[in-house]
Amino acid sequence: MIREETAPAVRTTTFVTLSPVTLSATAAAKLSEVMAQKGMTDAALRVFVSGGGCSGLQYGMAFDNEMDEADQVFESEGVKVVVDPVSLPYLQGATIDFTDSLMGGGFKIENPNAVSSCGCGTSFKTSDQASSGAEGEAKAQGGGCGSHGGGGGGCGCG
Repeated sequence: MIREETAPAVRTTTFVTLSPVTLSATAAAKLSEVMAQKGMTDAALRVFVSGGGCSGLQYGMAFDNEMDEADQVFESEGVKVVVDPVSLPYLQGATIDFTDSLMGGGFKIENPNAVSSCGCGTSFKTSDQASSGAEGEAKAQGGGCGSHGGGGGGCGCG
């Protein structure tokens, strides 16, 4: 009997680095336009989360020229985006879009980590913050500020 020696199969692993926040082409175009108007074409868009708002956390965006060593810096649609390490888990997988309509426009963040959000879209709550019974709840649109119930809230969208 002839025995053939075979080399073990070699498996290669490919690592893909995904951007924690994705910009739509429309959002990137609007950001580039605003940055050019302000003479800040070398700046980055800093996207962050801070405590507050009617749902517990609120989004923030600002142009920034200074990066911290711990910041995650990446590019989306040609725009440099920066996220700090505290905000990163809350923003992982989020998409930023820009809408313009007769009723107004602005940047909108679609966040898969949010289980509920304020009617104006600037405040949100994650499953870790949701009260008991929110487990398995579908991602809500509107809510905490009372904007859809006519009540007005802390964010001013009602």
